[in-house]
Amino acid sequence: MADFVDGSAFNFEQGQRARKLFAAVVLAALDDAIADDKKYGNGPEQIARWARSRDGREVLSCAGIDPNERVVKGLMEFVGKGVRTSVALSREESERRHALELEQAEAA
Repeated sequence: MADFVDGSAFNFEQGQRARKLFAAVVLAALDDAIADDKKYGNGPEQIARWARSRDGREVLSCAGIDPNERVVKGLMEFVGKGVRTSVALSREESERRHALELEQAEAA
């Protein structure tokens, strides 16, 4: 019984590591689309094409993201904002956005 529990825990940890790896691939695809958007102006279309492709759907699924049309629109919107993923995920950017939202709420 103890071997079964250890094996299940190990498999779960392996699955979590694999999910994180695929999430990193999604972030890299977003960064590539943002770079394309700045250079060619077609970033949202690029990420949409990738997310709707067979490979894109597979990567999104393996990252734990349901590859539906709502997700594709969200990815396109994110790319359209032009904020790199490393910046968007940073604490400073999060605090800046929160402060901006508070200022807008006070002004309204």
